[in-house]
Amino acid sequence: MALITISGHPGSGTSTLVQLLSEAKGWSSLNGGDLFRQEAKNRNLSLAEFGQLCKNNLDVDRELDKLLQNEMLREDNNAPSIIESRLAGWWAHKLGLDIPRVWLEVNEMERAKRVKAREGGSIEQIIEESNQRAKVDAQRFLELYDLLPEQNEPYSHIIDASSLNPQEVLARVLEIVEGEE
Repeated sequence: MALITISGHPGSGTSTLVQLLSEAKGWSSLNGGDLFRQEAKNRNLSLAEFGQLCKNNLDVDRELDKLLQNEMLREDNNAPSIIESRLAGWWAHKLGLDIPRVWLEVNEMERAKRVKAREGGSIEQIIEESNQRAKVDAQRFLELYDLLPEQNEPYSHIIDASSLNPQEVLARVLEIVEGEE
């Protein structure tokens, strides 16, 4: 069964945190984006084609979320310890999993700077694209599940990582998980 969920908006540092936490604890992980890519491959679709399918058919999103939930509940030796996705905390909460559910809160400007460092582009364009994506995603999440990823309800821990470096975020999360062990 999963030991922790990590969630946050794109550019908040969730992937970096998962990598560092996996290395620090020797834990396996599952990234919701990896699940998305694997499902596109399973359907012999490009990522763009699969993204369009998800947009046009909300049942595909529901299927992916069910796969993620099933991974959270696995109890075999290959079960991932860390589950990362924007809705991972929600699913753990709704499944009644008594595990740390971490949300990384990072302000819009800092997220844009991180995306720029990773992918290039202008801050203004990144913020515009991020806001558009957030609007589309919010509409989809509300329609699908009547929730928004950033609502506080499901998270046991909210870390304001706007001014923290990756090692400082890792240190805070290690304090959380080591307090649970």
